Amino acid sequence: MNIKYVAIAVLACGAMVSGCSQSSPTGASAKGVTPTQPQNLDRTCDNAAFPSVEWTTCEASNYAKTLEGPAEELAPGFLQRLTEQSLANTQEWTARALADPSWLLFPSGNTPLLPLCATWGAQCAGDPFRYADFDGPDGKSFYQNEAEVTPVVFYDRDCARLSGRVWLPKNSSGKLPNIVITNGSVQAPETVYWWLAQALVRSGYAVLTYDPRGQGRSDQQTPTLQQGSNLGPKVFWEGQVDAIDFFRSTPSRPYPHNVTCAGTYLTVTTPNNPIWQRLDLNRLGIAGHSLGAIGVSVVQGYGAPGADPWPGKMDKSNPVKVAIALDSLMTPDGGSLAPATNYPLPVEVTTTLTQLIAMGGLPKFAPRVPSMSFNSDYGFAPTPNLVQPNVENHKVAFAEWQSAGVPTYVIGIQGTTHFDFSLIPTFPASSWCPDTSSNACVGGWGRPSVTYYSLAWFDRWLKKSGEPGYADADQRLVDDANAEGAVKLSFRYHSARDYPDRSGKRQRCEDIRAGC
Repeated sequence: MNIKYVAIAVLACGAMVSGCSQSSPTGASAKGVTPTQPQNLDRTCDNAAFPSVEWTTCEASNYAKTLEGPAEELAPGFLQRLTEQSLANTQEWTARALADPSWLLFPSGNTPLLPLCATWGAQCAGDPFRYADFDGPDGKSFYQNEAEVTPVVFYDRDCARLSGRVWLPKNSSGKLPNIVITNGSVQAPETVYWWLAQALVRSGYAVLTYDPRGQGRSDQQTPTLQQGSNLGPKVFWEGQVDAIDFFRSTPSRPYPHNVTCAGTYLTVTTPNNPIWQRLDLNRLGIAGHSLGAIGVSVVQGYGAPGADPWPGKMDKSNPVKVAIALDSLMTPDGGSLAPATNYPLPVEVTTTLTQLIAMGGLPKFAPRVPSMSFNSDYGFAPTPNLVQPNVENHKVAFAEWQSAGVPTYVIGIQGTTHFDFSLIPTFPASSWCPDTSSNACVGGWGRPSVTYYSLAWFDRWLKKSGEPGYADADQRLVDDANAEGAVKLSFRYHSARDYPDRSGKRQRCEDIRAGC
C-alpha cells in the first residue's frame, strides 16, 4: 500500500478521532470493504469503435439526455409552480428594497437586473417546489418538520453585503458536521443549490448557503466599486473564506468583517452564526460549483506544502477537512477547468482562461484534503461529440491529487451538462423533475447520482460512529452495483477513485465501469 495514503488516512482522522476506525491503518486487523460489481453491465458504448454506426448511436442517445430537463419543465404543473414562485420571489425582493433602499443603486450597484438573478425570479427560482410557503415534502413540510433555516446577512472583507442562510436539522442533538456551499457564477443564485442543502440537512449536517458578491441577493460591488461574479472571480475563493469565517463565528468571537465594515450601510447584519453552538468545528466540509468549484480547489489547498497560508480570521490554520467540486476540481496550475464545451480547448484558449483567473489573484494552493470531483459529459455549451474524446480527459486533477498521496475520487455521469449541478429551469441538463405528482421534483438522472456520491463522500470523512451515514459510508462509495453507480457513469470519460477506507485498505480503481 502507498505509504502516503496511510499518512493521509491518519491525518484526515486526526482532528476527529472518534469519526474514524481505530483499526490498523495498514488494514492488518481489518479487511476493509469490497467493491460490488454490477452484473451484466452493458459496455457496448464503452467499447464501440470510432467511427461506426454503433458509436454514433451511443452518442445520439447520450446527448439526448441533455434535453430531458428542459422538456420536463414544459409540463403545465411545473410551469405554473415556477411562475407562482417567480412572482413571490420578485415581490420579496421588492419588499426588501422598500424596507432598506440601500439595497438599490449606488454604491451597492444593485438593480433588478444586477446582480444577475437578483430577484430570484423566472429561471433563477431554481426548483420551485423547494420553498417554505409551498405545500410539499421539499417545501412547507421540510421547513416545518425537518429543518430550521435562518436568513443571514454579513459583510465580505471588502464591505459588500452577502445574503445567505444557515440550515440546521430540526430536533437534532450534539455537535454536527458542517458544510459551506458556494455557488457557480453568472445565473446561479443560492436557490439552485438548495437541493444539496436539503439533502445534507436530511443526512445530519448543518449547512451554510450564500450568494457570493455579484450573485443573486448579495451586493453587485463593494463601496470602492470592486465587482463580483465573473468580473471579480476572486470572490469565489476570498468570499468562500469569509463565509467560512462567518460560519465559525460566535457571540464571544463575532464575525470580524462585520466589525471592520460597521456603518457602511444601515442594514442590520448578523453578528455571528446563529447556530454556532451546534457546529463541531473539527468537521468542516466545502462544496462548490463552476467558479465555486475553482474556489473549493483553492480554499481546500491553503496551508499545503508550498501553498499560501490560511487567510481566514477565525482559525490559525485551514479548518477544511474534505471538499467536493461540482464540475470540477482545478489543479494548482489552472488545469482541469470545466470546459465551455465538451471539445478539447486549444492550448492558447486554456492558457488565456488560466491567466484571466490568475488576474483575480489566484493564490498558491495544492492538494491537501480528500477531494471529490464531478465532471459533466458536455460542459457549459453542450454539443454532440463528432470524434472520440480522450477517456482520461477528466482525470487531470485526479492524477494531481493521486500523485500527492491525497485521497481523491472523480465521477462523470452519462449525458450530464454543467447545469446538472445547478437546477436552473430551461437550461440543458439531464432529467431532474420528471414527476411532480407529490408536489416535489421526484426522480431524474444526474441529480440523484450526484446526491448519492456527495453524501457518501462527506459521510466517509466527517461522520462519527453512531451518526447516520457513518456505518455504511465506505461501502456506499464502492457499491458500483448500486442504481446510482456504474450503470450511470460516463462511457466517454473514465471515473476513478484512490483513497483509503476506514480500515486503511486502499480503494483504487482507474476505470470504475471496467470493474475494480
